[in-house]
Amino acid sequence: MSKKHIVIVEDEPSILANYQAALQRQGYKVSGYMELQQAKAALNQRLPDLVIIDVGLGDDVDGGFELCRFIRKQSESIPLLFLTARDSEIDMVSGLRLGADDYLSKDISIPHLLARIAALFRRQDLSVTEKQGASMQQGDLKILKENLQIYWQEQPIDFTVTEFWMVVSLARHKGHVKTREQLMSDANVYVDASTITSHIKRIRKKFVKFDENFDCIDTVHGMGYRWKN
Repeated sequence: MSKKHIVIVEDEPSILANYQAALQRQGYKVSGYMELQQAKAALNQRLPDLVIIDVGLGDDVDGGFELCRFIRKQSESIPLLFLTARDSEIDMVSGLRLGADDYLSKDISIPHLLARIAALFRRQDLSVTEKQGASMQQGDLKILKENLQIYWQEQPIDFTVTEFWMVVSLARHKGHVKTREQLMSDANVYVDASTITSHIKRIRKKFVKFDENFDCIDTVHGMGYRWKN
């Protein structure tokens, strides 16, 4: 089996070297870039299996956000996480709205970072290892787990890995309320409540883009969310 390839975009040489060494010790193939344009050029040639991005890249104070947009235009499904000192709620919400699967502070320990990366890869691997329930149909919704695809009214919609498993979690138990903790568990992501809210808002917007009358995801105040179609 070939090694998973991870790209890290980080403008501090010592920090970049530290992360690269830690990931390589875990058996990953790692490429590092310090500048926005350098990273774009490399990612335009070939996408890796996962991307880790800092928000500030040299003189580009929001360069990581620009890079996130660039990557999401190429692929909605590639796991992407921010690892940054910019840990305000505004920055975190901005990153998630742009399509990041996770948003982590540089205060996070290396073992914790490795666990979050492993969780993202596990979710991808589910599409390969799941033998039962490979597809699901709920009214206008069709889910193909084997290739992480979701269709609404026969139109394919691109979701991130996190968003995909949240939709699966909701649709699998139509009418049942899913708490934010259950959604986190089902999507293999461990974040705060506001992050889950941001993911749900982004999921709704993607459905509404194809169907302005979409209203299948209910917010149950004080409890969580449910699929009502």
